[in-house]
Amino acid sequence: MYFRWMLLVSLPFLILCCGKGKAETTETAETVKTARGIPLERKQRFSGNYNKEFNDLQDAHLSAATALGISPMALRNDTLKLKDELVRLPDELELYKMYDLTHSIPFLVPSAAQLFVDITRNFRDSLYSKDLPLYRLYLTSILRTDEDLSILTKRNINASENSTHRYGTTFDISWKRFDPVMPDSIRQVPPERLKLVLAQVLFDLKNQQRCYVKHERKQACFHITAR
Repeated sequence: MYFRWMLLVSLPFLILCCGKGKAETTETAETVKTARGIPLERKQRFSGNYNKEFNDLQDAHLSAATALGISPMALRNDTLKLKDELVRLPDELELYKMYDLTHSIPFLVPSAAQLFVDITRNFRDSLYSKDLPLYRLYLTSILRTDEDLSILTKRNINASENSTHRYGTTFDISWKRFDPVMPDSIRQVPPERLKLVLAQVLFDLKNQQRCYVKHERKQACFHITAR
């Protein structure tokens, strides 16, 4: 097999799957106890202002991407040359789904893959702690080759030719669509509430200097770069 299926991707899902069921959790203004029984200390609360809190500039994203990422690839087949530098994400697992990856491929550098796993785990833990039904995140864009960008820029004038998606450090998560783990459940959570839960997760990681985040209104996603 050409690419590493990293334990950092698979192990968290096995842990969570083994611990399914309603968790006995409590939440205060300072501490959240997760489904795995791990207390998460929060020093700040997300204000609710998405455009203000998640407005990291393209230059910051690009600086981190060029420092941590791979050299941009011309074609998708070039991933074979970088088999030791990239992690291939499974198409779908317990905590997330991929959505219409027509112009990107499911590869990230290890640090970005770890960041993505942490986001999905923390989002699930937050739902547990709030006694909310469980939902999966939608991953909408990952690594793009020059060929992918060439096609995309013809359709989308807002697509950047020097996109941080070229470096394997950046991915987009939808804030509009969430996949219910139990679609037939009577309890449904509106997307606005789930977006707020996800925003708090990203806010915490951003404050830990784990990532840069841009709230994309037109694309309805959080644009995230590992740092």
